[in-house]
Order: sequence, then C-alpha cells, then structure tokens
Amino acid sequence: MTITTFLMFEGTAEKAMQFYTGIFKSSQIDNVVYYDENGPGKAGTIMQAKFTLNGKPFMCIDSIAKHNFTFTPSMSLFVDCDSEAELDKLFEALSEKGKIMMALGNYGFSQKFGWTEDQFGVSWQLNLP
Repeated sequence: MTITTFLMFEGTAEKAMQFYTGIFKSSQIDNVVYYDENGPGKAGTIMQAKFTLNGKPFMCIDSIAKHNFTFTPSMSLFVDCDSEAELDKLFEALSEKGKIMMALGNYGFSQKFGWTEDQFGVSWQLNLP
C-alpha cells in the first residue's frame, strides 16, 4: 500500500511542481503526462504528474473542471527542517506571493515555527524541532 499526497490545480500544476522541486532538497519530477489536442483537458496542461519532495511522493493534476473550492489551511504540509537556515530559506520562498498565517517565531512547542500559504494556495507548516 502506498499513500501519496495529491494536489489538484487549475492550470498551474507544472509551475507549482517545478517551484517545489526547486526549493526542496532531494526532489525531482518523476513523470508527467500532458493533455494533448484531443483533450479532455486543455492541451499542454497536466493530466497527471508524479514528483518527489525530499524523498516523499506527490502527485498533481490540472483539473479540467472549475471548482467552487481550492486548497484549505486545514490540510497543510508539515515540514520538520534540519536547520534554522533551511527553515528561513523555505519560509521566505514559500511565502513570496503567498500569505503568512503565522510569522516565524517561538510559539513554545518548537524552537522556531511558521505557517504560510504559497502562491498556489497550498498551506505549509515549517518547524524547527
């Protein structure tokens, strides 16, 4: 059995996947299948893609339908960082063009913690245990 985090975008899946694999170590795009001119999605958008972030599997798509929902902070990706420098770098990159929900600080349950929503609407909790 495999459990994989699945992210559904509306036309930004490739950009998001490239961004994430560019800022997390040990990350790569593993497989991408695009819609072609025969549809049902817009040609060149992602039908299904698999990628790895720091050794963990992810999948994503570009939805062919517009939805009345998107990502919500109640489901977030929690990252335990190895160093304060790594946490600061990731928080800055993920917060750019996004929305900071909890600024970096010591909230009593870790050395340093921050919660942000990135430019694609995905919520990230970054922690220095």
